[in-house]
Amino acid sequence: MLPSRGRACSGSLIGVMIPVISKNLHESPVQLRAHKKPTVINTFRRDVQLWIMIFPAIVVIFIFNYIPMYGIQLAFRDYDFSKGLTGGAWRGLFYFRQFFESYQFMDLMKNTIAISLATVILSFPAPIILALLINQVRWKRAKKTLQTTVYLPHFISIVVMVGLLNVLLSPNSGVIGHLLTSVGLGDVNLLGSTKTFVPVYVLSEIWQHCGWNSIIYLAALSTVDPQLYDSSKIDGASRWQTIKHVDIPALIPTIIILFVLSMGSVLSTGFEKVFLMQNALNLPVSEVIATYVYKIGIISNQFSYSAAIGLFNTVINFIFLYAMNMIARKSSDISLW
Repeated sequence: MLPSRGRACSGSLIGVMIPVISKNLHESPVQLRAHKKPTVINTFRRDVQLWIMIFPAIVVIFIFNYIPMYGIQLAFRDYDFSKGLTGGAWRGLFYFRQFFESYQFMDLMKNTIAISLATVILSFPAPIILALLINQVRWKRAKKTLQTTVYLPHFISIVVMVGLLNVLLSPNSGVIGHLLTSVGLGDVNLLGSTKTFVPVYVLSEIWQHCGWNSIIYLAALSTVDPQLYDSSKIDGASRWQTIKHVDIPALIPTIIILFVLSMGSVLSTGFEKVFLMQNALNLPVSEVIATYVYKIGIISNQFSYSAAIGLFNTVINFIFLYAMNMIARKSSDISLW
């Protein structure tokens, strides 16, 4: 026989265990398995149809993005046509040191960072603002017309876009050139000036892609509960207050993810557009890493040197991406991984 205190303790223990046991008995096998930590195999079995759907994309990415990484070793070797990618003498970090010690290193970094930062600072908020403005349009026909109008420039090829810039900004025959002359500014060559190259590049980039980039923000705004808008009207909120307290909080997760992704290409300015806009007059501010790699690797046939510069650019972009993702995860619990 247990002492009275022991019987009391055992009784209280049984009283605690009985509900737990009865709860487990009433739970289904699926609920019991849900308490277990998911494994890779269980996750694959659960989402097998989704994995089958994305399998072709995985194969394409593996073939065209991962297999070519085998050529990274070219940045550490002297390339020899007769020996292929695996041949040539091992040079280690020789080409990286050559790039760092080059007199063009600081100019290339300064130009690349200037164009990239200007593009991020001005181009990134533009589609957000445009999406918020379009979302406030209540007349459906006007809204569709506005969306179609701002989407169209995205489908203009870069070659045509630069051709339009040359035609419009020409100091002799361009419309904007004549306009500047008529207001007393003289013959201003906007594409040939080192002071105006970056603004022209960034503003044309905003005009061309702002509308298309706003689609994802409009999609995020379409998921906002309409009852929130009704509640804000009942409370007497103005349009600005509705945007501030309803629309912007709904866009924050999308904004953070896209901003983190943009950091992955912070030093990868658009090669085609910069290269086509280059001329002898604006070359001091328009020569960036991407165009320099093309000239060194393709035109000058210095493949190992250009591979080292390209690898350096990629590593810096990855560091920016990883750092920004870590900051976003710690500050807002929203991240890519």
